[in-house]
Amino acid sequence: MDMVNIKINGMALSVPKDSTILEAARLGGINIPTLCYLKDTNQIGACRMCVVEVKGQRNLVAACVFPVSEGMEITTNSEKLTKARRTNLELLLSNHDKKCLTCPRSGSCELQKLCNDYGVTDDDAFQGEKNHYEIDTTAAHMIRDNNKCILCRRCSAVCQKWQGVGVIGPNQRGFKTHIGCAFEADLADVSCVSCGQCVVVCPTGALREKDNTDQVWEALGNPKKHVIVQTAPSVRAALGECFGMPIGTDVEGKMVAALRRMGFDGVFDTDFAADFTIVEEANELMDRIQNGGVLPMITSCSPGWIRFCEYYYPEMIPNLSTCKSPQQMFGALSKTWYAQKNGLDPHDIVTVSVMPCTAKKFEVGREDQSAAGDGIPDVDISITTRELARMIERLGVDFPNLPDEKFDSLMGESTGAAVIFGATGGVMEAALRTAVEKITGQAGGPLEFTEVRGTEGVKEASYTVGGLTVNVAVCSGLANARKVLESVKNGEKNYHFIEVMACPGGCVNGGGQPIQPASVRNFVDLKALRAGALYRNDTAKTFRRSHENPDLIKIYDEYLGQPGGHRAHEILHTTYVARKKY
Repeated sequence: MDMVNIKINGMALSVPKDSTILEAARLGGINIPTLCYLKDTNQIGACRMCVVEVKGQRNLVAACVFPVSEGMEITTNSEKLTKARRTNLELLLSNHDKKCLTCPRSGSCELQKLCNDYGVTDDDAFQGEKNHYEIDTTAAHMIRDNNKCILCRRCSAVCQKWQGVGVIGPNQRGFKTHIGCAFEADLADVSCVSCGQCVVVCPTGALREKDNTDQVWEALGNPKKHVIVQTAPSVRAALGECFGMPIGTDVEGKMVAALRRMGFDGVFDTDFAADFTIVEEANELMDRIQNGGVLPMITSCSPGWIRFCEYYYPEMIPNLSTCKSPQQMFGALSKTWYAQKNGLDPHDIVTVSVMPCTAKKFEVGREDQSAAGDGIPDVDISITTRELARMIERLGVDFPNLPDEKFDSLMGESTGAAVIFGATGGVMEAALRTAVEKITGQAGGPLEFTEVRGTEGVKEASYTVGGLTVNVAVCSGLANARKVLESVKNGEKNYHFIEVMACPGGCVNGGGQPIQPASVRNFVDLKALRAGALYRNDTAKTFRRSHENPDLIKIYDEYLGQPGGHRAHEILHTTYVARKKY
């Protein structure tokens, strides 16, 4: 690697020749403030918070886009720079809704932190006209409040570059510039897939998930309702971050303890339903391969991906597995088998899900998601990891010091295959663990399929099973999904099975996960650290193949019948609809 010698604040450094000043400073242990910058995604030098002095340069330069060169001398902290950064912050505040006390991002707002760091108050140093925008609450999953937007353009960059959707971007010019949809359409009226990736990168409270926690508290306070909760695998790998715990800490036991103290009548694991998803999905895949069904079969666990397919690739809807997602399978079983087992009227059961995903808020209202019939939804309320953290804070418990408790029985048993669902490649690996045994008819097949692990955007592998070669692909991030689908449509690739996760890295990096500032996102691999917690959980499990789950076996025997059978199909499978792209 070619290196250059530079000086930052008088300190000599040798750094890669292709570094920006921002990256070089980081290598020297110096953090330069940023607001708009997202590594490899949004490098536009627009916010001017990262300005530095370079000897020989007449003007201040943006560190995020200015390359280093041999002998360069850089100053990152001076009276001149402090004044410039304060002025930039004051200009931003002059057109910003400063109701911080009621903002869900208070305490995790990057603008707020920089104002604190530089001693900038809300005394309106620059007074004059202010823009006012109507708050868009039309989408099922999120709220857009442009009164808090600082025009960093992170949201539009990730929507276009990570997700390949691009339904938001800057409208108008100059002082009237704002982020919106084409022709000022509401979010509910465009082909947004509800992934929430724009939310997790927003530095302020301009974008936030719809908060459904009051509905949960109301249900818990209703003595006529039997309220149960399910938690997705990725939640346990990230929730601790909201309470100052290290990234990648598995807080399953403490999470269960907190939920139990809220008063839920049952605290269960979505992994239980993920095992059903794998058994049904593996059965469906085998049936398609052996009986000439539509191939490649594509997973259906990610609701953001499902919306993307319905909007942008409706011709590939027949390729989708008909299996409901684990969230919806759990809800379906809770309103049917669980209700029957406990002598409960499904009308009186409130099923709450805690998910790393904002698209789950849309999914609970999808068509064909009522296994119990009579309009009873499989899942009533879906909240994000962040919403659960706020509920725990309101509860007033000392989360890091809670004792570890276990999920309730009946729907609490799960396998290692289910827990890795939260990482990209996890669904594929879980399916292969079961499919290999089913195809060969031999127990004790391989447990680890390392070729589909890792945080890369696209992974491919081929496996020979019982004389049959199975070609698989794994992709995360919808821009990568588009590449894979195009390769299939063009005849360049021949896959039997494809796993798609809407969010880059999978559910561990979902749109409902804890907010991490750009200073962390740019230099820490959140996806790998959180996924590591799930793989460690997997290896610690007694059962590591979904079809070995004793509760699952029991429910098939006494209620569902055979995997893929009539009753299983009625309760655990669903349909899709082509949607008009806008």
